[in-house]
Order: sequence, then structure tokens, then C-alpha cells
Amino acid sequence: MRVALLGVSHWHARMHLDAIRFSGGEVIATWDRNADIGATFAALHGLSACQSLGQALAARPDLVVLMGSPPNVLEIALEVMAADVPMILEKPASSMTHSLALIVEETLRRGSFVGVPLPNRFSPIFREIAGLEGQGRLGKLAHGHFRIVNGPPQRYRDDGVGWMLDPAISGGGALRNLGIHGIDAARALAQGALRVVSALIGNRIHRERVEDHAHVALLDEAGTLFTIEAGYTYASMAPGGDFEWRLATSNAYLIDRGETAQCATLDDGSVRALPPEPTSTRYRLFMADTFNRMRTGAAPAVGIQDYHSAMQLIDMAYEKANS
Repeated sequence: MRVALLGVSHWHARMHLDAIRFSGGEVIATWDRNADIGATFAALHGLSACQSLGQALAARPDLVVLMGSPPNVLEIALEVMAADVPMILEKPASSMTHSLALIVEETLRRGSFVGVPLPNRFSPIFREIAGLEGQGRLGKLAHGHFRIVNGPPQRYRDDGVGWMLDPAISGGGALRNLGIHGIDAARALAQGALRVVSALIGNRIHRERVEDHAHVALLDEAGTLFTIEAGYTYASMAPGGDFEWRLATSNAYLIDRGETAQCATLDDGSVRALPPEPTSTRYRLFMADTFNRMRTGAAPAVGIQDYHSAMQLIDMAYEKANS
């Protein structure tokens, strides 16, 4: 796959580059609105920097990975779609959820391939759930908890993307940025619609304009409870933080901590380790899956409509927290 990386000033650009190369793809073009940043990124990684978006699209990539700050992303996304190029649309793509509706409409109208990188869909516990379900051993889902707590928000200033701490641009803080992974997981597992039962947000430690911690409880139509915890409160600037996903069913209890994962099952009395997948490398799984889906004509694992729906739930959570 020949891939163009657009908006390489985004902090996930290096992760996408690694994932593309790991998955057997080739980055044929890079571009950023800030020409100096684009040139520096290209030189550092042995890539070709384009002087304009048009030049990058003229290279006729098989796939575009589009990143950047929300005020610019949607306009570029429409240009990529008009060029009939499949796209991975990185988050946050919009400050306001309703703006995404235009991309959803264009995707449906054109039949475009627009994937959104929510790579925790490739957690080892999701694979185990599918296996247990296939054996008829999963049982009724009771509750799930999804926690992602990373280091202080200063990391975004250090990465040159301080706009992430401006709610008018980013659309929110830890809940919008990190909590969306848990919200998406709840949506993937829920039976019927989800409603927000409770939501708490705060910025007790860092006093930024965006929240540094959030806790949201969701309930689906079957009565399954999902809790999402997100924060910028981990006491380290190093990569990683506090990550834990837990799912409980009537026959299984599954835990994913990134570096380790396990599953306990009631019917056979076993507790076994699962092959782990570090959170830092899940973009590789997402990219390899994207390449495979493009080759076979399948839809993205997580599409723009999934992203839009998750954003709507986050809007509801903010409304609940502020009411």
C-alpha cells in the first residue's frame, strides 16, 4: 500500500509511520500546513515532503492518513474524498460533533472508505470474547470498565499541539481525547442504545481550561453497565500511564492491562494469561487490518459513523456533568 501522511505535526504521526512500515506499506508523501515541520519530519524519517496538499494527492496514494487540528481537518477530508482516495481520519477531527455530520453524509453519498483509528478495538480481550462466544461459553455481559489515564497535559505543549488544551479547538479534555476509546468499546459491546447515567469531570490538579479527569457511567437497553475513566493525572511524562480494561460476563472475567492480559472462566475453573498487545503497538494491528479490508473491499473496522456516534455520547456526558 502506498500511503500519504497529511498533517504530520500531529503527535500520532510517528505511530502511523511505524504502523505503515510494520504492515508492509510505503509512505510515498508527507505534508503539513507548517512547511518547516513537514520538512523536518520528512528529513528525520527519510521521506519525501510535499509543498502542497495537491502535490501529495497528485502522487496518487492508495490511502491517506489525515491528521491535524480540527479547524482545518474537515475541509481537507472533503478534498481527499473528492479525489476518491480512501482515508484514515485521525482524532480529533472536529471541535463540534455536528460538523462531522457533513463527512458522514459525504461518506454515504460517495461510498468512501473512511476509517477512524480507535486501535483498542484490537485488545486481546476482544479476540478472547469472540472465541468464547463462538464456543457458546461467553455468557451474559454484566459490566465493563475502561480506564485510560495518561500523564500531565503539558505533554501536548511539549509536542507542539497546545491547541489540545483549548476546548474551543479540541472540543474538550481527557474525556474527549482519551475517553472516546472507552466510549467506542462500550458502543461495540452494547445491546441497543446507550444512555448516560452519570458523568463527572474536573480539573483539580492542573487547572487547565479542559478537564484533567472524567468518569462516565453508561447503561444499555439490556441493563449492562459500562464505566469509562479518563485522565491526564498519571504522575509521569514518560509514555504510557494507567491502562486497564475489564469485562465481566456470567462465565468469564477478562482483564487487559496493555503489557498483560488474562481471562478467568467459571465453567472450567481456569485463569489463563492471554497473549498481550502493548497499547503502543495497537496502531500496527489497526493499520494491518485497514490494509486487509481495503484489499478485500470490506468496510473499516471503525468507520466515521462509529466516531460520530461516540462523539454524540461524549456530548451527552458533558451535558450531564454540567447540569
